[in-house]
Amino acid sequence: MTAPLTRTPEDREATPSATAPGPPGPTAWSGSSMLGQVRVLTGRSLRAMATDPGTVLFGLIQPVIILFVLTQVFSKMGHPPHFPKGVSYLDFVLPAVLVDNAVQSAMQSGVGLVDDLKNGIVARLRSLPIHPSSLLIARSISSLVRSAIQVVIILVLGITVLGYSPKGGAGELAASAGLTLFISWTLGWAFIAAGAWLRRAEPMQNLAIIAIFPLMFASSAYVPVDDLPAWLRVVAEVNPLTYAIDATRALALDVPGADAALPAVLISGCVAAAGAVAAVLGFRRPL
Repeated sequence: MTAPLTRTPEDREATPSATAPGPPGPTAWSGSSMLGQVRVLTGRSLRAMATDPGTVLFGLIQPVIILFVLTQVFSKMGHPPHFPKGVSYLDFVLPAVLVDNAVQSAMQSGVGLVDDLKNGIVARLRSLPIHPSSLLIARSISSLVRSAIQVVIILVLGITVLGYSPKGGAGELAASAGLTLFISWTLGWAFIAAGAWLRRAEPMQNLAIIAIFPLMFASSAYVPVDDLPAWLRVVAEVNPLTYAIDATRALALDVPGADAALPAVLISGCVAAAGAVAAVLGFRRPL
């Protein structure tokens, strides 16, 4: 009869226990926080802009040309009947030029996203644990910084070269510029969404031309709405840019119309929300 198998204390120490916990294995990297991702990606976009100042300067060409041409040509002509009393044409049109610059800067947000999609940076980032919207938010913030630089330059040119002197004072002028920048940021989301879906620079630029020029001229940008032809007045009264221009102009010049700021903010907020959702959906599509 076979003797029962027995284990000495030495054998029990030499044999590892099946239930003994082993050393902890490597844990997968879950990535940085979304705030950290936005900060890094925004810094990347701003550094690219700093190394290419032509991006800012070329963005100034159109609004500066419009500013100088309009003020030099139309300031010598008689004012229409509903033109604000005691306001020069320069003071009247410069807030509209700032809004026009805001729209142009917003369009560049979409063009910049198209460049990121084409140069391969998006493909590399998608291999990392990075939230898809981080790049979109960083693109919108960097565009906002560029727009702020352009607004400051236009205001300095208007004050020092053309003699722009808003009667609202420094506080109201700052509020007017802040509203302009908010509009630029919100419209930027609409163009970022367009860039995420179109993914080509040429259609983006054509879309901007089709959208910007009719909206600017069919508004209160260059002539009071009451002095527009009847059919164009109907378009201007429902044009979102009319509310934005009236609000920024009223704040800068301290004239009636500042109540247009609320609908301008609400409309812009809705545009930003819809644009952000559409941008994320378009950005998640395969490259």
